Amino acid sequence: MIPLLAMAIAYLLGAIPFGYLLVRLKTGGDVRAAGSGNIGATNVLRTTGLAAGVATLLLDIAKGYLAVWAAGRMTENNPLWMSAAAVAVMAGHAYPVFLRFQGGKAVASFVGAFLCLTPVALGAVLVVFVVAVAWTRFISVGSIIGAATFPLAVWLLQEPPLAVLVAAFLAAILIIYKHSSNIRRLREGTEHAFRFGSGKP
Repeated sequence: MIPLLAMAIAYLLGAIPFGYLLVRLKTGGDVRAAGSGNIGATNVLRTTGLAAGVATLLLDIAKGYLAVWAAGRMTENNPLWMSAAAVAVMAGHAYPVFLRFQGGKAVASFVGAFLCLTPVALGAVLVVFVVAVAWTRFISVGSIIGAATFPLAVWLLQEPPLAVLVAAFLAAILIIYKHSSNIRRLREGTEHAFRFGSGKP
């Protein structure tokens, strides 16, 4: 019963749409009606400004970390349930009950969850992400490449229990799937390139 409660808490934490709420509070608008239509930090940055974008990023990372940490406390650091919580918090962000299951791409909640679960592998993949974004100027490319290489990094650097490795694969699949529209725009040459200072003041 306690592990199931931990999963419910992880999902509900993930489902808190911080980007949507911050934009609503700051401008009264709906972030889903602007830019890429996403509730994540990149779209908040692009449409609402640096402060709101950074706040969204940090809050989404925090909810990912908190979900896994709480699951660990509730299950005596059981790797199976902590891994399940990592996937659950990402699912909550991607498919939030509070927004009719239309959410974000779960990258920031992924960072928070696996910062708690597999910090060494996550650190390596963040380097890959930064290099890919610097090289291509597309955050989506960095996210996709980072997600694709993450299970390998977990396996090579952490020697994890099977549950953790499975969670890493599921997380990668979810992130890549949620970037389907970005992949289409990259193929069409219409994807937004990232530039510092592109957000509104």
